[in-house]
Amino acid sequence: MTVAAIILLTCTALIPPAAAGYRRSAGTHARTSIADIGAAVAIAVLAAIAALLALPTAAASDTTLVIARVVSTAAAVTCGGTLVRAVLFAGGVGRVDTTPPDSPEADSPAPDAPGPDTPAADEGPLRGGHIIGYLERLAVVGSLHAAWPAGLAVILAVKGLARYPELRSPQASEQFIVGTFVSVLWAAAMFGLAQLIIT
Repeated sequence: MTVAAIILLTCTALIPPAAAGYRRSAGTHARTSIADIGAAVAIAVLAAIAALLALPTAAASDTTLVIARVVSTAAAVTCGGTLVRAVLFAGGVGRVDTTPPDSPEADSPAPDAPGPDTPAADEGPLRGGHIIGYLERLAVVGSLHAAWPAGLAVILAVKGLARYPELRSPQASEQFIVGTFVSVLWAAAMFGLAQLIIT
């Protein structure tokens, strides 16, 4: 059962690259969101099955311990971004209103013309989120595998201080909070899954 759990966890880690290929070819936001939600559901189902398979296992050998930790770390790092995008989409964070201003559904006046200090429309409120997310999840899983849970406080403090200047916008702060929670919870869950496989 341990081998089956590790194989499922490996498959889980490989879902985001496949979804990324689809997102690149899709081209529209709606298809991208569907791909993210579908990938997130597949990731959650495979991880849950891997956890169920890991429950009745005996103590792992040293080789299995290393493999389980490496694979769980890979799943934490690669899958977290997909889950964050799916949760943000499901929660309506970051959606752009595409209703034309002269439409009957438009209930607010058109926004002012952008000025020189206004960021471009295609520029997200939090730049560098993918790379920061990868590093954050790697650091979270690494500190938990190293039996240093206090490292989580350090990681979150550094991230919060680094992002502080960008968090003035309500959308950016909501994206930051939700994204960080999902990312850290997923990384902790992958650590827990590795512990289930190991013990």
